[in-house]
Amino acid sequence: MKAARVAISSISLLGLTCAGIVIWAADEKPSTKPAAAPRETIARPISEKEKKRREEKLRKELETPYKKWLNEDVTYIITDEERKAFARLQNDEEREQFIENFWLRRDPTPDTVENEFKEEHYRRIQYANDHFASGIPGWKADRGRIYIAFGPPDERDEHPSGGTYERPPEEGGGTTTVYPFETWRYRYIDGIGNDVNIEFVDPTMTGEYHMTMDPSEKDALTYVPGAGLTLMEQMGLANKTDRFNRTDGTHLGTPLGGPTAKMNQFDRLDQFVRLQKPPEIKFKDLEAQVNSRITFNILPMTQRVDYFPVTEASVLTNITLQFNNKDLQFQAKDGVQKATVNIYGRITTITRRVVNVFEDTVTIDAPTEMLQAYSQRKSIFQKTIPLQPGTYRLNIVAKDIVGGNLTNYEQALNVPHLDGDKLAASSLVLADLIEKVPTKSIGAGQFVIGDSKVRPRVGDAFKRDEKVGIYLKIYNFDGDEKTHKPVGEVEYELVKSGSNDRVFNFTEELGKIPGASASQVTIEKLLPLKDLAPGQYTIRIKVTDKNRNQVLTPSAQFTVT
Repeated sequence: MKAARVAISSISLLGLTCAGIVIWAADEKPSTKPAAAPRETIARPISEKEKKRREEKLRKELETPYKKWLNEDVTYIITDEERKAFARLQNDEEREQFIENFWLRRDPTPDTVENEFKEEHYRRIQYANDHFASGIPGWKADRGRIYIAFGPPDERDEHPSGGTYERPPEEGGGTTTVYPFETWRYRYIDGIGNDVNIEFVDPTMTGEYHMTMDPSEKDALTYVPGAGLTLMEQMGLANKTDRFNRTDGTHLGTPLGGPTAKMNQFDRLDQFVRLQKPPEIKFKDLEAQVNSRITFNILPMTQRVDYFPVTEASVLTNITLQFNNKDLQFQAKDGVQKATVNIYGRITTITRRVVNVFEDTVTIDAPTEMLQAYSQRKSIFQKTIPLQPGTYRLNIVAKDIVGGNLTNYEQALNVPHLDGDKLAASSLVLADLIEKVPTKSIGAGQFVIGDSKVRPRVGDAFKRDEKVGIYLKIYNFDGDEKTHKPVGEVEYELVKSGSNDRVFNFTEELGKIPGASASQVTIEKLLPLKDLAPGQYTIRIKVTDKNRNQVLTPSAQFTVT
């Protein structure tokens, strides 16, 4: 019996391509074509051609505004470490974050909207382009580079036309003719020292000055025999040809009394090299702060943020943090086992202006004999902060005081705007506790929203013997003219994830919900979980304002374990 021959073909179905198997008849002649060689599966090292292709791809990716920022805007002030870090970034989002941190590290007043360092830096670039351009842009010229990096000099001696020049004693004295040159003096430059003198000379007479470490380079008569003699040469105590036998890189004449310490060749070389480096970052405390913003999680922490609008200009922002007691270290104190976590939080605008700072302590006390049971529990903390609508940054640092472990966390806060003409909703909170509070506690304390205590379940995992609380506020209904109650309905639907099977579904009229008004409806429900099989579920809520024909469909997921 002839063996059946199997071939793989490509089948196109609804725009998707999949593999199909076609079995040929058993009596059909087999193909005479040689069998394809087995495909090699061993990974090979990247070839030089592929490596160059990838490098070229990366180069093209950097041919963007980011390349201009790196090689033009900050080329004189970015450190080698920062440049290397920038080259390792993978996408534009990371590059934007890097650039923002770059300027923050240099901002002398990070709590204000303005970054004075950044503004001054771009002012210097503009000044350099306006005043130091020749055949090249001003920012590329040596004078532009020094001006951008270190600012305007304290003193500036200009000789734009060159001409007759009386040498200072340390250069040998005497009269000579010079090329155009400038001497800049800084009283102090951080990382370089005091009384920093920098000389720029234009030996081509084209306006393109370059920085020099040889004070004799400006001397136009250096190579003219018998001209531009120093005092020692005029007195016959030195010969002009001696200038060309010096080993310090200059053609200076010998000064009366010998060379000064200021003209020491190693000091001049050291200064010349230091001037090529980016200026030191002045604000070391900010540098440490930015470095610490790299998130780490030595102390595990989970978190969630919920928003409850109050007015169009104020939104209560609930920040909830949760720690596993097993991750905390307990210490015997006052007859009990005690664990303590210090929490520092800071909310800033996108420009890093501080909006709110809070500091709190979470303390867990466990009887010594029950320490094992307490270690299996969780500790939860909540802070409520009123914020105006907008985008913010939240930074949180939490530290286990006994164990010393800490976590550093950052996230964006997108505080919603409440539009008075549209149906709107708060965050949908799945809670493990919803209960009314005494009159004296309304609106005060952790987890209190209005007259209810609502403790969110961070992580959204519930056991079958628990109840899941559903808490939601809906705003801005077009109410009935007589009753001033909302006209519409709210539909609840529970679906098991991975299927469209409804576990339950029911609808109620908005006007019959306790406390409902046109301005606000509060939904508070408790859902028993004992009849639900373990797995993930989605609770879907559909709110309909029939007068305006507006609909909201908030939803949330939770897991039954």
